[in-house]
Amino acid sequence: MFDSPMIYFNPAATGRALILRSELAYNEVHLIPRQLAARWLIRLFLLLLVFFFCSGVEPAKSEIQNSSSLSFLKTSKAPISKIAIINIFPHDPESFTQGLVYHQDYLYESTGLNGKSYLKKIEIKSGKVIKKVKLSDKYFGEGMAILDNKIYQLTWQNQTGFIYDILSFRETGKFSYHGEGWGLTTDGKSLILSNGTSVVTYLNSKTFKVIRQINVQDGEMPVNNLNELEFVRGEIWANVFMEDVIVRFSPQTGKVLGWIDLSQLNALLPQSERRDVLNGIAYDPEGDRIFITGKFWPKLFEIRVQNQQQH
Repeated sequence: MFDSPMIYFNPAATGRALILRSELAYNEVHLIPRQLAARWLIRLFLLLLVFFFCSGVEPAKSEIQNSSSLSFLKTSKAPISKIAIINIFPHDPESFTQGLVYHQDYLYESTGLNGKSYLKKIEIKSGKVIKKVKLSDKYFGEGMAILDNKIYQLTWQNQTGFIYDILSFRETGKFSYHGEGWGLTTDGKSLILSNGTSVVTYLNSKTFKVIRQINVQDGEMPVNNLNELEFVRGEIWANVFMEDVIVRFSPQTGKVLGWIDLSQLNALLPQSERRDVLNGIAYDPEGDRIFITGKFWPKLFEIRVQNQQQH
């Protein structure tokens, strides 16, 4: 047989506990509004902080990307221009764009990657491919130019270029060059080639021998990673690999004449891992129009360069 447990009740202690709890409740409501206000302000601040980080990740990331892509221009003394977007057209998101040329109301595009390299003729407004020819799988397509009704197309590391009839897309010849092929354009006489460095090479369009070379420099700084090229209003414009800019330079000396900031296009493109870098400049000399796209970009932009701003 067990004894029943004894429960002791202390009225004094219990009374003190009740009084203390009542005092705390009273103080929260009546006596310490400043402390309560501070507590609620802290809670509100924490909620706002959580909201900021949850909703502001992508803009913050975009700002970081934009600032990093232009950070190398901080020491430049050349003018930096912004752009206005005139039109947006569809572009094949499967195209790894390496070269882009305007000719008689159509765009001609050279795409890269082994097994996926093409030469295409494209309707601007619809993005429809009118004609195309595929390169052998061993070739990685690169820049292209049109001169005297012939299309010239580079390859990356094969040191081989192809020549096509512009109407039939029939291959009519090949040519060789030293080193890698990146971008290609023409001044109406020579073929002008970039190789991923700061050096631009002029080739005779008949013999393909080197005529001369220029080094592209912004002051004392060489501009490396020159990619797609385009001859625009007596200047050469070039994409810079991995950067959201176009560099404008003199065809005679290589001196940088200015920069064009294209970072605002990022906000108009899908934030996907598949979308690759800016690459592709085409100029319509009759209509004074400029077209811009990139590798795996679903859009083609017609832009206007705004007044140059001194950096």
